[in-house]
Amino acid sequence: MFDFIRNHKKIMQILLIILIFPSFVLFGIDGYKRFNGQGKVVATVDGIDISQDDWDKAHQAEITRMRASMPNIDVSMFDTPSVKYGVLERMVQSRVLEASVRKLNVKVSDDKVAQSIAEMEVLASIRKPDGSLDLEKYKQLLAGQGMSPEIFEGRLRSDIAVKQVVNGVTQSSVFLPAQMDTALDAYFQQREIQVAIFSGSDYIDQAKPTDDEVLKFFNTHKDDYKSIESADIEYVVLSQESVEKTITVSEAEIKKYFEQNETNLASKEERRASHILINAPKESSDTEKSKAREKALSLLELVKKTPSQFSEVAKKNSQDPGSAPNGGDLGFFAKGAMVKPFEEAAYAMKKGEISGIVESDFGFHIIQLTDIKSATGANFQQLKATLEADLKKQLAQKKYAEIAEQFTNMVYEQSDNFKSVAQKLKLDIQTAVNITRDSKSENKIAISNPNVLKTLFSPESIKTLRNTEAIEFGPNQLVSARITKYHPSNFLSLEEVKPIVVQAVLNQKSIALAKEDGLAKLEQWKKNPEKAQWQAPVILSRDQNMKLPANLLDEALRVDPAKLPVISGIDLGSRGYGIVKVNKILPATTQVKTPELKQKFIKSWSGAENQAYFSYLKNVLKVSINEPAPDQSMLMK
Repeated sequence: MFDFIRNHKKIMQILLIILIFPSFVLFGIDGYKRFNGQGKVVATVDGIDISQDDWDKAHQAEITRMRASMPNIDVSMFDTPSVKYGVLERMVQSRVLEASVRKLNVKVSDDKVAQSIAEMEVLASIRKPDGSLDLEKYKQLLAGQGMSPEIFEGRLRSDIAVKQVVNGVTQSSVFLPAQMDTALDAYFQQREIQVAIFSGSDYIDQAKPTDDEVLKFFNTHKDDYKSIESADIEYVVLSQESVEKTITVSEAEIKKYFEQNETNLASKEERRASHILINAPKESSDTEKSKAREKALSLLELVKKTPSQFSEVAKKNSQDPGSAPNGGDLGFFAKGAMVKPFEEAAYAMKKGEISGIVESDFGFHIIQLTDIKSATGANFQQLKATLEADLKKQLAQKKYAEIAEQFTNMVYEQSDNFKSVAQKLKLDIQTAVNITRDSKSENKIAISNPNVLKTLFSPESIKTLRNTEAIEFGPNQLVSARITKYHPSNFLSLEEVKPIVVQAVLNQKSIALAKEDGLAKLEQWKKNPEKAQWQAPVILSRDQNMKLPANLLDEALRVDPAKLPVISGIDLGSRGYGIVKVNKILPATTQVKTPELKQKFIKSWSGAENQAYFSYLKNVLKVSINEPAPDQSMLMK
């Protein structure tokens, strides 16, 4: 069974991504199973609590899914406060939709589930000739992921039910053309404006912080000036690669492996052909097929008379965009690479020969066989190095599975050092210094893994200085680490960070001076517009923002067009202060209302209705989120 799962690993990954991952991202389906973890309550939906433990597990599950679907991705980018908070919001959204399914009593029939499975293209390779699923292979495929058909189909049923709740709104969205015109006119409306930006950098020379101001700022922000918590560690890594280094194979074993696979190792006969294709897909009408055949027959007559012109005729007339630019050349191919009618014709021809009309599901082909590469037997000496590497890899994969359990047990049972496990399994004890909770290193991937760092810096690990459990940080890769010396975070003295503190006070004061001057200028220019000092006029709209700060752009587009010209000011935060003068309104250009734009509007309108419906459900189900959102995250409202 495991050979089958391994051979169909790609199918299983795609299947899981189709079923689980998109629904988690789009609808927040974290709750295919309910956690019963303890801890503080971080959110409540319909009277059911989501605990801190629930949240942590769901976040880790998302990271695991990302690693499984994209093995080479740096998963540390998903272990941030904003991403983790996004997981909590999706969990809340999941619970809201699941509760709605229950309250609306949405039912999904067995026929609907069966239809959904039947439509999954990724299961095509395990279908029988009559189109039905091979049930044994279906069960094996699911078993490889720890699921039974009942569990898988239950998840699918839940997913379909949730989508019915959501699609009931998104697919019934109604809007009027006048609404679209009004919204698009507002979006693309243009305004001529002038701005004046009061930036903190222009007031640096006036800021000049005093010693008292620096001391006061430092005392107020002491938590910002601490040394980074770190640790010196040692660790051992068990991987299939490290196991492979311990394996040796004799020439007799390689010879035996060669003999067992000699048939597969031999090169098969390959043929090279060019073709001219006249498109006539199988769904074409009889009239369309007849016209295509007539055209193909006229081209066949032409190339039969002048075979040397086959390439030029293909370039000008073939409707295969992949091969036509190359004169119809398809390169070498073995049996099984082409559709059956094409293959049968090509393998029945002699070199240089031109076929008659060959019909396939794509249309009508004219084939010229340009070369034949004969089959050759496998040569042991030529393949010896490759066979040795393949055999060692196979043996290492099998041996790794046996040693992994031994590694896991030893790092746990002898948890105060790695001497025994390193000696017994022939592993190197590696060291690293000044490792932090968010350490990243391309050369030390094992200890840059978020799970490893989280475990390593757990209170128990810091207190006991014992080995962590064996942690999987990649396919067939385990690591265990232990802290040898812990360096806690400490408050730094003013003397140690004074240049940084002075710069922070300088920035704060300069921004305050910029805002003060901006406010004063706003009042002055409103009373005496002729004294204002503006940048050159610019034309802007919501799709052409001229790289202005977003809130300044909003201010310019929000002013009442009936009272122009208008002067208005806006606090730009760390960028200082901005004043904008709106001179005149320019209409939206008519050419912007393309069909593509209208489709985007319809999609946005549906999304807005869907979000409004979700907000309504949150109110009905009395949703509360007890955790504050990170300041700099872009999160769902």
